[in-house]
Amino acid sequence: MSGARVIAVLDIGKTHLKLCAMTPEGHALEVLQTLNRVVAAPPWPHHDLAHLTDWVGRNVSDLARRHDLACLVPVGHGSGGVLVGEEPDQDDTGAVLPMMDYEAPSPPELDARYAALCGTFQDRGSAVMMASTHAARQMLRMQVEAPDTFARGVHYLNVAQYWAWWLSGEAASEISAMGAQSHLWNVPEGRAAPIVAQQGWAPLIPPFRRAWEALGPIRPALVARYGLPPGLPVLTGAHDSSVNLYRYHAAGLSGATLASTGTWIVALSARARMDVLDESIGMTLNADVTGAPVGGALCMGGREFSAVAGPDWGSAQADPDCLRALIARGAMALPAFGHDDGQFPGSAGQGRILGPPPASPAERTALALLYSALLSVTCAQALQAGGDLVLDGSYLRDPLYAPLVAALWPHGRTLISLHPDGVAAGAALLAGHMGRTGSAEIALHPAPALTNLPGLSDYATAWHRHAKGELS
Repeated sequence: MSGARVIAVLDIGKTHLKLCAMTPEGHALEVLQTLNRVVAAPPWPHHDLAHLTDWVGRNVSDLARRHDLACLVPVGHGSGGVLVGEEPDQDDTGAVLPMMDYEAPSPPELDARYAALCGTFQDRGSAVMMASTHAARQMLRMQVEAPDTFARGVHYLNVAQYWAWWLSGEAASEISAMGAQSHLWNVPEGRAAPIVAQQGWAPLIPPFRRAWEALGPIRPALVARYGLPPGLPVLTGAHDSSVNLYRYHAAGLSGATLASTGTWIVALSARARMDVLDESIGMTLNADVTGAPVGGALCMGGREFSAVAGPDWGSAQADPDCLRALIARGAMALPAFGHDDGQFPGSAGQGRILGPPPASPAERTALALLYSALLSVTCAQALQAGGDLVLDGSYLRDPLYAPLVAALWPHGRTLISLHPDGVAAGAALLAGHMGRTGSAEIALHPAPALTNLPGLSDYATAWHRHAKGELS
């Protein structure tokens, strides 16, 4: 068992669950992972919670044998939640209805009904996005398609707070999760969105607790079943991107714009101009863990990269000679190949290669990276916050990504965090929130701008005009 106390972080992503043993300073000691499997079965495509609860119970127990755990912090994505009953052990999950996959197609008639109920941009915090995104839309479908079962629900819990409840037995809402495109909470006015009262959902929303608060210890039933450490505190937890942003705020970098990369490119800034937030171009109005408004801009960049790089990509890195060749002949990947418009309204499913197509797998990789850099800068610039740009996430595995972004970012320094898991690091820092007296330490490195790409500026200008439909 390690000597220093360790923070256990349960990170619930769309495709994977990770259980991380973290130092209080945010350094990973051990990371365990499993697939967040989707079951393609009635009543709708849903996550296999029964498998996940058993995996979490067994692996927290194993982690506790190797580390002196101080607490457990759940964090999760912002696109759904779970309707639960009174008893967390009912059917091993406590769920009254299966947890809907947010990429499950939504019935058109339900979408039309939802559009009439979902309120203003301030009520929602985002546009009505693809498929079954948004907790409120998922709740409406549950209520319409399974009214009797829905009526047995006791709490609706965002993803992280579901796990906090399953582990501790205490139900809570949390502001950054409710403010992450749930469409249940009006962040600027600090109140429930109108749809909550209209549909009679207010009793399902439990009281708010701070992300860093301990809800309670691990439930005795789980202690007995899995040999979990009795008395281990379970924190309320928070939205994953908001926890990552907290990491930089805790380090005194509240003025920077953050662009995190993975399945989604998510740009966030506490200094974004709230008057420029525009839902039609993928912009969002989120909340940080204190409840303060945060401007966001996002697109499903990971799916876009994969579409351009091709199915045989295999994690190759971009070649600078290929980048120069693509720019010289004006080959461009234009949005959007997936079913999300991102920053370009009406572009979903319209993705195409303009100009001479990539002539080799190496050129496909280079074009995908160039496209990703342009999307990242587009998201960050939409916030109009200026200043330094901080990059983190999986795109940094390619050494040319950050220098490409730096060459395209005109407002200040481009800094990179090479931490392999910023969400888990932020969650570990969150656990020490109440006792912190100074700034947290965070390792950032300047990204030197690529200077040997002739024509990049003109290429970027043309790409933006083509992407907006200003050039054919």
